[in-house]
Amino acid sequence: MTEGIKVAKNSDIPEGEGLAIPRSITGTDDDIAILHDTDGTFWALNDTCTHQVASLAEGWVEDGTVECPIHASRFCLKSGRVSGLPATRGAVCHRVEVRGEDIWLFPGESPAV
Repeated sequence: MTEGIKVAKNSDIPEGEGLAIPRSITGTDDDIAILHDTDGTFWALNDTCTHQVASLAEGWVEDGTVECPIHASRFCLKSGRVSGLPATRGAVCHRVEVRGEDIWLFPGESPAV
């Protein structure tokens, strides 16, 4: 288990929106999108849509999914599974912890669901 990276404050990401954390900070092969669901929870997925190059952080977050802004592929925030075509391959999930007002990211660690 890694120690995690403090990447944002709760107030930095409005509900229903996302924030891309650059790979230069995360040390991963892709940027990571921190996504704030409409129920108040935070999730993290690789930022690039698996269907076509588009930022999931720029998509629409609602009811446990994120919708790609280009072709409307949808991904489950908890598992990364595709829940709406045209994407056919899921997104990689990462663990996120909220500690007070701070959001911590644990790149490469699966979320505890």
